Amino acid sequence: MMELHIDRDGPDGLSEQIYQQIRTAILDGRLRPGDPLPSTREAARQLGISRTTIASAYDLLSAEGLVGGRVGAGTFVRTSGPHPCGVPETRHGSPLRPRTIWDTVAIPTHLSEEPEFDFRAGLPDARLFPYQTWRRLITRELRTSAVRAGIVGEPAGHQGLREAIARHVGVSRAVRADPADIVVTNGSQQALDLIVRVLLRPGDRVAIENPGYPLHRNLLATSGMNVAPVPVDAEGLVVEALPDDCRLVIVTPSHQLPLGVRMSLPRRLALLAWAAAHDAAIVEDDYDSEFRFAGPPLETLHALDRSGRVIYLGTFSKVMLITLRLGFCVVPAELRQAMRAAKHLADWFTPVPVQAALAGFIDEGLLAQHIRRMHKIYGERHRRIAAAIHRDFTPWLEPIPSAAGLHQTAWLRSGAADELFPAILEARKHGVGIFTVRMFAAPGTDFRNGLLFGYGSIRAESIDGGLRIIRNGLVR
Repeated sequence: MMELHIDRDGPDGLSEQIYQQIRTAILDGRLRPGDPLPSTREAARQLGISRTTIASAYDLLSAEGLVGGRVGAGTFVRTSGPHPCGVPETRHGSPLRPRTIWDTVAIPTHLSEEPEFDFRAGLPDARLFPYQTWRRLITRELRTSAVRAGIVGEPAGHQGLREAIARHVGVSRAVRADPADIVVTNGSQQALDLIVRVLLRPGDRVAIENPGYPLHRNLLATSGMNVAPVPVDAEGLVVEALPDDCRLVIVTPSHQLPLGVRMSLPRRLALLAWAAAHDAAIVEDDYDSEFRFAGPPLETLHALDRSGRVIYLGTFSKVMLITLRLGFCVVPAELRQAMRAAKHLADWFTPVPVQAALAGFIDEGLLAQHIRRMHKIYGERHRRIAAAIHRDFTPWLEPIPSAAGLHQTAWLRSGAADELFPAILEARKHGVGIFTVRMFAAPGTDFRNGLLFGYGSIRAESIDGGLRIIRNGLVR
Protein backbone atom coordinates (compact mmCIF):
# COMPACT_ATOMS: atom_id res chain seq x y z
CA MET A 1 0.00 0.00 0.00
CA MET A 2 1.41 3.37 -1.01
CA GLU A 3 2.24 5.85 1.74
CA LEU A 4 1.30 9.47 0.95
CA HIS A 5 2.91 12.65 2.28
CA ILE A 6 1.75 16.26 2.24
CA ASP A 7 3.33 19.64 2.96
CA ARG A 8 0.68 21.91 4.47
CA ASP A 9 2.92 24.95 3.94
CA GLY A 10 3.93 24.07 0.37
CA PRO A 11 3.05 26.14 -2.69
CA ASP A 12 0.81 23.44 -4.18
CA GLY A 13 -2.61 22.56 -2.85
CA LEU A 14 -3.06 19.34 -0.90
CA SER A 15 -5.07 17.66 -3.64
CA GLU A 16 -2.42 18.61 -6.23
CA GLN A 17 0.36 17.17 -4.05
CA ILE A 18 -1.45 13.84 -3.69
CA TYR A 19 -2.22 13.73 -7.41
CA GLN A 20 1.45 14.37 -8.34
CA GLN A 21 2.79 11.75 -5.90
CA ILE A 22 0.55 9.01 -7.21
CA ARG A 23 1.00 10.02 -10.86
CA THR A 24 4.80 9.97 -10.52
CA ALA A 25 4.72 6.60 -8.80
CA ILE A 26 2.65 5.16 -11.65
CA LEU A 27 4.85 6.59 -14.39
CA ASP A 28 8.02 5.46 -12.59
CA GLY A 29 6.72 1.92 -12.39
CA ARG A 30 6.65 1.86 -8.58
CA LEU A 31 2.88 1.40 -8.80
CA ARG A 32 1.99 -1.25 -11.36
CA PRO A 33 -1.27 -1.98 -13.18
CA GLY A 34 -3.68 -3.61 -10.76
CA ASP A 35 -2.08 -2.20 -7.59
CA PRO A 36 -4.65 -0.75 -5.14
CA LEU A 37 -4.63 2.84 -3.90
CA PRO A 38 -5.55 3.67 -0.31
CA SER A 39 -9.27 4.20 0.17
CA THR A 40 -10.32 7.84 0.49
CA ARG A 41 -11.37 7.17 4.07
CA GLU A 42 -8.03 5.56 5.03
CA ALA A 43 -5.92 8.18 3.22
CA ALA A 44 -7.91 11.01 4.82
CA ARG A 45 -7.43 9.46 8.26
CA GLN A 46 -3.67 9.01 7.82
CA LEU A 47 -3.11 12.53 6.48
CA GLY A 48 -5.62 14.29 8.70
CA ILE A 49 -7.46 15.93 5.79
CA SER A 50 -10.93 15.63 4.27
CA ARG A 51 -12.03 12.77 2.06
CA THR A 52 -13.08 15.34 -0.54
CA THR A 53 -9.45 16.40 -0.99
CA ILE A 54 -8.40 12.78 -1.62
CA ALA A 55 -11.32 12.19 -3.97
CA SER A 56 -10.37 15.27 -6.04
CA ALA A 57 -6.86 13.87 -6.57
CA TYR A 58 -8.27 10.48 -7.57
CA ASP A 59 -10.67 12.16 -10.01
CA LEU A 60 -7.73 13.86 -11.78
CA LEU A 61 -5.90 10.54 -12.05
CA SER A 62 -9.02 8.82 -13.32
CA ALA A 63 -9.54 11.53 -15.94
CA GLU A 64 -6.05 10.78 -17.28
CA GLY A 65 -6.81 7.09 -17.42
CA LEU A 66 -4.20 6.22 -14.83
CA VAL A 67 -6.59 4.78 -12.22
CA GLY A 68 -10.04 3.34 -12.15
CA GLY A 69 -12.59 2.35 -9.54
CA ARG A 70 -14.36 -0.92 -8.95
CA VAL A 71 -17.65 -0.80 -7.14
CA GLY A 72 -17.25 -2.18 -3.66
CA ALA A 73 -13.54 -2.91 -4.19
CA GLY A 74 -11.75 0.44 -4.30
CA THR A 75 -9.48 2.36 -6.65
CA PHE A 76 -6.73 0.64 -8.62
CA VAL A 77 -4.01 1.51 -11.09
CA ARG A 78 -5.45 0.82 -14.52
CA THR A 79 -4.38 -2.24 -16.44
CA SER A 80 -3.98 -0.05 -19.52
CA GLY A 81 -3.68 3.65 -20.09
CA PRO A 82 -2.18 6.31 -22.32
CA HIS A 83 0.98 6.73 -20.25
CA PRO A 84 4.00 4.38 -20.44
CA CYS A 85 4.64 2.88 -17.03
CA GLY A 86 8.19 2.14 -16.02
CA VAL A 87 9.69 5.40 -17.36
CA PRO A 88 11.33 7.09 -14.37
CA GLU A 89 11.11 10.78 -13.84
CA THR A 90 14.30 12.63 -14.79
CA ARG A 91 16.53 13.26 -11.79
CA HIS A 92 19.43 15.58 -11.28
CA GLY A 93 22.88 13.94 -11.28
CA SER A 94 24.45 13.06 -7.95
CA PRO A 95 27.78 14.49 -6.77
CA LEU A 96 28.66 11.10 -5.24
CA ARG A 97 31.39 9.12 -6.96
CA PRO A 98 33.03 5.76 -6.18
CA ARG A 99 36.74 5.46 -5.50
CA THR A 100 38.69 5.14 -8.73
CA ILE A 101 39.63 1.52 -7.96
CA TRP A 102 36.02 0.54 -8.68
CA ASP A 103 36.40 1.71 -12.28
CA THR A 104 38.59 -1.35 -12.85
CA VAL A 105 36.27 -3.92 -11.26
CA ALA A 106 33.56 -5.47 -13.43
CA ILE A 107 30.86 -7.85 -12.29
CA PRO A 108 31.27 -11.02 -14.40
CA THR A 109 28.23 -11.87 -16.49
CA HIS A 110 29.44 -15.20 -17.90
CA LEU A 111 28.11 -17.18 -14.93
CA SER A 112 24.55 -15.92 -15.44
CA GLU A 113 24.43 -17.49 -18.90
CA GLU A 114 23.64 -21.10 -19.72
CA PRO A 115 25.52 -22.14 -22.87
CA GLU A 116 24.50 -25.30 -24.69
CA PHE A 117 28.06 -26.67 -24.46
CA ASP A 118 29.15 -25.64 -20.98
CA PHE A 119 32.90 -26.05 -20.50
CA ARG A 120 33.12 -23.24 -17.93
CA ALA A 121 35.41 -24.18 -15.08
CA GLY A 122 34.32 -24.47 -11.46
CA LEU A 123 30.65 -25.27 -11.95
CA PRO A 124 29.18 -28.48 -10.49
CA ASP A 125 26.34 -30.28 -12.22
CA ALA A 126 23.22 -28.74 -10.69
CA ARG A 127 21.02 -31.23 -12.56
CA LEU A 128 22.34 -34.11 -10.44
CA PHE A 129 21.92 -32.55 -7.00
CA PRO A 130 19.56 -34.51 -4.67
CA TYR A 131 16.89 -31.82 -4.47
CA GLN A 132 14.23 -33.99 -2.88
CA THR A 133 16.53 -34.88 0.01
CA TRP A 134 17.59 -31.25 0.40
CA ARG A 135 13.95 -30.10 0.46
CA ARG A 136 13.24 -32.59 3.23
CA LEU A 137 16.10 -31.28 5.33
CA ILE A 138 15.24 -27.62 4.73
CA THR A 139 11.56 -28.23 5.53
CA ARG A 140 12.49 -29.98 8.76
CA GLU A 141 14.73 -27.12 9.84
CA LEU A 142 12.18 -24.44 8.95
CA ARG A 143 9.63 -26.18 11.14
CA THR A 144 12.11 -26.48 13.98
CA SER A 145 13.32 -22.92 13.58
CA ALA A 146 9.77 -21.58 13.78
CA VAL A 147 9.73 -22.50 17.46
CA ARG A 148 12.77 -20.37 18.20
CA ALA A 149 12.32 -17.70 15.51
CA GLY A 150 13.24 -14.96 17.95
CA ILE A 151 16.72 -16.34 18.60
CA VAL A 152 19.43 -14.94 16.31
CA GLY A 153 22.20 -17.06 14.84
CA GLU A 154 25.73 -17.40 16.16
CA PRO A 155 28.12 -15.31 13.98
CA ALA A 156 30.66 -18.14 13.77
CA GLY A 157 28.00 -20.53 12.55
CA HIS A 158 25.48 -23.16 13.61
CA GLN A 159 27.12 -25.36 16.25
CA GLY A 160 25.92 -28.58 14.65
CA LEU A 161 27.32 -27.54 11.27
CA ARG A 162 30.69 -26.56 12.71
CA GLU A 163 30.91 -29.94 14.40
CA ALA A 164 29.95 -31.69 11.15
CA ILE A 165 32.50 -29.68 9.13
CA ALA A 166 35.25 -30.47 11.64
CA ARG A 167 34.55 -34.20 11.25
CA HIS A 168 34.23 -33.95 7.46
CA VAL A 169 37.53 -32.14 6.80
CA GLY A 170 39.25 -34.25 9.45
CA VAL A 171 38.37 -37.44 7.60
CA SER A 172 38.52 -36.24 3.99
CA ARG A 173 41.48 -33.82 4.17
CA ALA A 174 43.28 -34.68 7.46
CA VAL A 175 42.63 -31.14 8.67
CA ARG A 176 42.73 -31.13 12.47
CA ALA A 177 40.12 -28.64 13.62
CA ASP A 178 38.10 -28.04 16.74
CA PRO A 179 34.54 -26.86 15.95
CA ALA A 180 35.48 -23.63 17.73
CA ASP A 181 38.16 -23.04 15.05
CA ILE A 182 35.55 -22.97 12.28
CA VAL A 183 33.72 -19.89 10.98
CA VAL A 184 30.85 -20.54 8.59
CA THR A 185 30.62 -17.97 5.79
CA ASN A 186 28.60 -17.10 2.71
CA GLY A 187 31.09 -18.78 0.40
CA SER A 188 34.88 -18.83 0.59
CA GLN A 189 35.03 -15.32 -0.87
CA GLN A 190 33.48 -13.90 2.29
CA ALA A 191 35.91 -15.97 4.36
CA LEU A 192 38.83 -14.23 2.62
CA ASP A 193 37.17 -10.86 3.12
CA LEU A 194 36.93 -11.51 6.87
CA ILE A 195 40.55 -12.66 7.04
CA VAL A 196 41.72 -9.48 5.33
CA ARG A 197 39.71 -7.35 7.76
CA VAL A 198 41.13 -9.17 10.76
CA LEU A 199 44.79 -9.55 9.80
CA LEU A 200 45.76 -6.71 7.48
CA ARG A 201 46.00 -2.94 7.26
CA PRO A 202 45.49 -0.89 4.08
CA GLY A 203 48.72 -0.88 2.14
CA ASP A 204 49.90 -4.30 3.36
CA ARG A 205 51.36 -6.49 0.62
CA VAL A 206 49.54 -9.71 -0.25
CA ALA A 207 50.91 -12.34 -2.64
CA ILE A 208 48.57 -14.13 -5.02
CA GLU A 209 49.17 -16.70 -7.72
CA ASN A 210 49.54 -15.47 -11.29
CA PRO A 211 47.54 -16.63 -13.08
CA GLY A 212 45.04 -16.85 -10.25
CA TYR A 213 41.48 -16.25 -9.12
CA PRO A 214 40.38 -12.75 -10.26
CA LEU A 215 37.81 -12.32 -7.48
CA HIS A 216 40.52 -12.74 -4.83
CA ARG A 217 42.67 -10.18 -6.63
CA ASN A 218 39.83 -7.66 -6.91
CA LEU A 219 38.77 -8.13 -3.30
CA LEU A 220 42.30 -7.36 -2.12
CA ALA A 221 42.72 -4.34 -4.39
CA THR A 222 39.41 -2.76 -3.37
CA SER A 223 40.30 -3.33 0.29
CA GLY A 224 43.38 -1.18 -0.14
CA MET A 225 45.93 -4.00 -0.21
CA ASN A 226 49.14 -3.93 -2.23
CA VAL A 227 48.64 -6.98 -4.47
CA ALA A 228 51.78 -8.83 -5.61
CA PRO A 229 51.20 -11.38 -8.43
CA VAL A 230 53.64 -14.30 -8.08
CA PRO A 231 54.33 -16.78 -10.91
CA VAL A 232 53.26 -20.42 -10.88
CA ASP A 233 55.17 -23.30 -12.44
CA ALA A 234 54.68 -27.05 -12.68
CA GLU A 235 55.17 -27.38 -8.89
CA GLY A 236 52.86 -24.57 -7.88
CA LEU A 237 53.60 -21.11 -6.51
CA VAL A 238 57.25 -20.11 -7.01
CA VAL A 239 58.28 -19.45 -3.41
CA GLU A 240 61.57 -17.79 -4.41
CA ALA A 241 59.59 -15.06 -6.17
CA LEU A 242 57.68 -13.98 -3.05
CA PRO A 243 58.41 -10.39 -1.98
CA ASP A 244 60.04 -10.26 1.46
CA ASP A 245 57.48 -7.83 2.88
CA CYS A 246 54.35 -9.91 2.14
CA ARG A 247 52.03 -10.22 5.10
CA LEU A 248 49.76 -12.82 3.50
CA VAL A 249 50.08 -15.45 0.75
CA ILE A 250 46.96 -16.92 -0.94
CA VAL A 251 47.40 -20.26 -2.71
CA THR A 252 45.36 -23.08 -4.26
CA PRO A 253 47.84 -25.94 -3.68
CA SER A 254 45.61 -28.97 -4.28
CA HIS A 255 44.39 -27.94 -7.75
CA GLN A 256 45.82 -24.61 -8.83
CA LEU A 257 43.31 -22.26 -10.36
CA PRO A 258 43.47 -22.04 -13.35
CA LEU A 259 46.39 -24.29 -14.37
CA GLY A 260 45.30 -27.36 -12.45
CA VAL A 261 48.78 -28.32 -11.15
CA ARG A 262 49.20 -29.39 -7.56
CA MET A 263 51.88 -27.94 -5.35
CA SER A 264 54.67 -30.46 -4.75
CA LEU A 265 55.58 -31.50 -1.23
CA PRO A 266 59.00 -29.77 -1.33
CA ARG A 267 57.30 -26.58 -2.50
CA ARG A 268 54.71 -26.83 0.28
CA LEU A 269 57.41 -27.22 2.89
CA ALA A 270 59.36 -24.34 1.35
CA LEU A 271 56.30 -22.08 1.54
CA LEU A 272 55.71 -22.94 5.20
CA ALA A 273 59.36 -22.24 5.97
CA TRP A 274 59.19 -18.93 4.09
CA ALA A 275 56.09 -17.85 6.03
CA ALA A 276 57.78 -18.64 9.35
CA ALA A 277 60.92 -16.75 8.36
CA HIS A 278 58.99 -13.68 7.19
CA ASP A 279 56.24 -13.67 9.85
CA ALA A 280 53.53 -14.09 7.23
CA ALA A 281 50.18 -15.89 7.10
CA ILE A 282 49.01 -18.35 4.44
CA VAL A 283 45.46 -18.78 3.13
CA GLU A 284 44.99 -22.27 1.68
CA ASP A 285 42.01 -22.19 -0.69
CA ASP A 286 41.03 -25.86 -1.05
CA TYR A 287 38.14 -25.16 -3.39
CA ASP A 288 37.59 -28.47 -5.26
CA SER A 289 39.96 -31.08 -3.84
CA GLU A 290 37.14 -33.56 -3.13
CA PHE A 291 37.45 -34.86 -6.68
CA ARG A 292 40.79 -36.63 -7.28
CA PHE A 293 40.99 -39.17 -10.11
CA ALA A 294 44.58 -40.41 -9.98
CA GLY A 295 47.70 -40.33 -7.83
CA PRO A 296 48.03 -40.24 -4.05
CA PRO A 297 46.70 -37.18 -2.20
CA LEU A 298 49.21 -34.77 -0.69
CA GLU A 299 48.80 -33.45 2.82
CA THR A 300 47.20 -30.04 3.03
CA LEU A 301 49.33 -27.09 4.04
CA HIS A 302 47.16 -26.90 7.14
CA ALA A 303 48.04 -30.48 8.11
CA LEU A 304 51.76 -29.82 7.52
CA ASP A 305 51.75 -26.52 9.41
CA ARG A 306 53.29 -26.62 12.89
CA SER A 307 53.39 -22.88 13.57
CA GLY A 308 49.71 -21.93 13.25
CA ARG A 309 50.21 -19.75 10.16
CA VAL A 310 47.81 -21.48 7.76
CA ILE A 311 44.14 -20.58 7.47
CA TYR A 312 42.20 -23.23 5.59
CA LEU A 313 39.31 -22.24 3.29
CA GLY A 314 36.64 -24.66 2.09
CA THR A 315 33.40 -24.37 0.16
CA PHE A 316 30.33 -26.47 -0.54
CA SER A 317 29.60 -24.61 -3.79
CA LYS A 318 31.72 -27.00 -5.87
CA VAL A 319 30.53 -30.28 -4.38
CA MET A 320 26.85 -29.37 -4.04
CA LEU A 321 25.44 -26.24 -5.72
CA ILE A 322 27.14 -23.06 -6.92
CA THR A 323 24.09 -21.12 -5.67
CA LEU A 324 24.27 -22.55 -2.16
CA ARG A 325 26.92 -19.99 -1.13
CA LEU A 326 28.09 -21.81 1.97
CA GLY A 327 31.76 -21.90 2.85
CA PHE A 328 33.97 -21.97 5.92
CA CYS A 329 37.44 -21.26 7.21
CA VAL A 330 39.54 -22.98 9.86
CA VAL A 331 41.46 -20.39 11.89
CA PRO A 332 43.99 -20.56 14.73
CA ALA A 333 42.55 -20.19 18.23
CA GLU A 334 44.14 -16.74 18.50
CA LEU A 335 41.90 -15.45 15.67
CA ARG A 336 38.61 -16.99 16.78
CA GLN A 337 37.13 -13.99 18.56
CA ALA A 338 38.23 -11.44 15.97
CA MET A 339 36.84 -13.54 13.09
CA ARG A 340 33.58 -13.99 14.95
CA ALA A 341 33.35 -10.22 15.49
CA ALA A 342 34.20 -9.52 11.85
CA LYS A 343 31.49 -11.93 10.67
CA HIS A 344 29.00 -10.26 13.03
CA LEU A 345 29.80 -6.84 11.56
CA ALA A 346 29.73 -8.10 7.97
CA ASP A 347 26.25 -9.67 7.96
CA TRP A 348 25.54 -10.85 11.52
CA PHE A 349 25.19 -14.56 10.63
CA THR A 350 24.63 -16.96 7.75
CA PRO A 351 21.00 -18.17 7.40
CA VAL A 352 20.44 -20.71 10.16
CA PRO A 353 17.96 -23.14 8.51
CA VAL A 354 20.34 -23.65 5.57
CA GLN A 355 23.26 -24.27 7.94
CA ALA A 356 21.24 -26.74 9.99
CA ALA A 357 20.08 -28.55 6.84
CA LEU A 358 23.70 -28.87 5.68
CA ALA A 359 24.66 -30.26 9.09
CA GLY A 360 22.04 -32.95 8.64
CA PHE A 361 23.21 -33.58 5.06
CA ILE A 362 26.72 -34.26 6.36
CA ASP A 363 25.75 -36.18 9.51
CA GLU A 364 23.40 -38.53 7.67
CA GLY A 365 26.21 -39.47 5.29
CA LEU A 366 24.47 -37.82 2.36
CA LEU A 367 27.34 -35.50 1.49
CA ALA A 368 29.81 -38.40 1.31
CA GLN A 369 27.29 -40.35 -0.76
CA HIS A 370 26.80 -37.41 -3.15
CA ILE A 371 30.58 -36.92 -3.52
CA ARG A 372 31.08 -40.61 -4.33
CA ARG A 373 28.38 -40.47 -6.98
CA MET A 374 29.70 -37.26 -8.56
CA HIS A 375 33.30 -38.49 -8.35
CA LYS A 376 32.43 -41.32 -10.72
CA ILE A 377 30.54 -39.04 -13.12
CA TYR A 378 33.17 -36.29 -13.17
CA GLY A 379 35.96 -38.84 -13.49
CA GLU A 380 34.44 -40.22 -16.68
CA ARG A 381 33.99 -36.72 -18.13
CA HIS A 382 37.58 -35.85 -17.19
CA ARG A 383 38.94 -38.94 -18.96
CA ARG A 384 36.82 -38.25 -22.02
CA ILE A 385 38.01 -34.66 -22.37
CA ALA A 386 41.66 -35.52 -21.65
CA ALA A 387 41.59 -38.24 -24.30
CA ALA A 388 40.02 -35.88 -26.85
CA ILE A 389 42.66 -33.20 -26.23
CA HIS A 390 45.44 -35.75 -26.84
CA ARG A 391 43.68 -37.19 -29.88
CA ASP A 392 42.20 -34.16 -31.65
CA PHE A 393 43.97 -31.02 -30.42
CA THR A 394 47.68 -31.91 -30.59
CA PRO A 395 48.58 -29.28 -33.24
CA TRP A 396 47.20 -26.48 -31.06
CA LEU A 397 47.09 -27.53 -27.42
CA GLU A 398 49.49 -28.99 -24.85
CA PRO A 399 47.58 -30.45 -21.87
CA ILE A 400 48.83 -29.67 -18.38
CA PRO A 401 48.95 -32.84 -16.23
CA SER A 402 46.04 -32.73 -13.79
CA ALA A 403 44.14 -35.44 -11.95
CA ALA A 404 41.78 -33.52 -9.71
CA GLY A 405 39.09 -30.87 -9.57
CA LEU A 406 36.49 -29.85 -12.12
CA HIS A 407 38.60 -28.65 -15.04
CA GLN A 408 41.46 -29.67 -17.32
CA THR A 409 43.75 -26.92 -18.64
CA ALA A 410 45.81 -27.00 -21.82
CA TRP A 411 48.47 -24.53 -22.96
CA LEU A 412 48.24 -23.05 -26.42
CA ARG A 413 51.23 -24.27 -28.41
CA SER A 414 53.78 -21.83 -29.77
CA GLY A 415 52.65 -20.35 -33.07
CA ALA A 416 48.95 -21.02 -32.50
CA ALA A 417 48.25 -17.86 -30.47
CA ASP A 418 46.68 -15.95 -33.34
CA GLU A 419 44.21 -18.75 -33.93
CA LEU A 420 42.79 -18.93 -30.40
CA PHE A 421 40.85 -15.67 -30.14
CA PRO A 422 38.80 -16.06 -33.36
CA ALA A 423 38.26 -19.74 -32.52
CA ILE A 424 36.78 -18.86 -29.14
CA LEU A 425 34.58 -16.13 -30.63
CA GLU A 426 33.31 -18.58 -33.22
CA ALA A 427 32.69 -21.25 -30.59
CA ARG A 428 30.70 -18.83 -28.42
CA LYS A 429 28.49 -18.00 -31.39
CA HIS A 430 27.63 -21.70 -31.52
CA GLY A 431 26.74 -22.01 -27.83
CA VAL A 432 30.11 -22.96 -26.31
CA GLY A 433 31.06 -21.52 -22.93
CA ILE A 434 34.77 -21.78 -22.07
CA PHE A 435 37.43 -19.83 -20.17
CA THR A 436 40.95 -18.91 -21.25
CA VAL A 437 44.05 -18.82 -19.03
CA ARG A 438 44.55 -15.12 -19.68
CA MET A 439 41.19 -14.41 -18.06
CA PHE A 440 42.96 -15.31 -14.80
CA ALA A 441 46.20 -13.38 -15.37
CA ALA A 442 46.92 -10.20 -13.42
CA PRO A 443 46.46 -7.01 -15.46
CA GLY A 444 49.60 -5.87 -17.18
CA THR A 445 51.29 -9.28 -17.13
CA ASP A 446 52.17 -10.95 -20.41
CA PHE A 447 51.11 -14.53 -19.96
CA ARG A 448 51.04 -17.63 -22.12
CA ASN A 449 47.48 -18.43 -23.07
CA GLY A 450 45.49 -21.62 -22.93
CA LEU A 451 42.02 -23.09 -22.46
CA LEU A 452 40.22 -24.42 -19.38
CA PHE A 453 37.96 -27.35 -20.18
CA GLY A 454 35.46 -27.53 -17.33
CA TYR A 455 33.57 -30.81 -17.04
CA GLY A 456 31.40 -30.15 -14.00
CA SER A 457 28.41 -28.66 -15.76
CA ILE A 458 28.50 -30.03 -19.31
CA ARG A 459 26.30 -32.99 -20.12
CA ALA A 460 28.25 -36.10 -21.09
CA GLU A 461 26.39 -36.35 -24.38
CA SER A 462 27.35 -32.75 -25.24
CA ILE A 463 31.12 -33.11 -24.75
CA ASP A 464 32.01 -34.40 -28.22
CA GLY A 465 29.83 -31.84 -30.01
CA GLY A 466 31.27 -28.94 -28.01
CA LEU A 467 34.86 -30.06 -28.58
CA ARG A 468 34.17 -30.42 -32.29
CA ILE A 469 33.02 -26.81 -32.48
CA ILE A 470 36.19 -25.60 -30.70
CA ARG A 471 38.41 -27.69 -32.96
CA ASN A 472 36.67 -26.48 -36.11
CA GLY A 473 37.36 -22.91 -35.01
CA LEU A 474 41.07 -23.68 -34.59
CA VAL A 475 41.28 -25.44 -37.96
CA ARG A 476 40.03 -22.33 -39.71
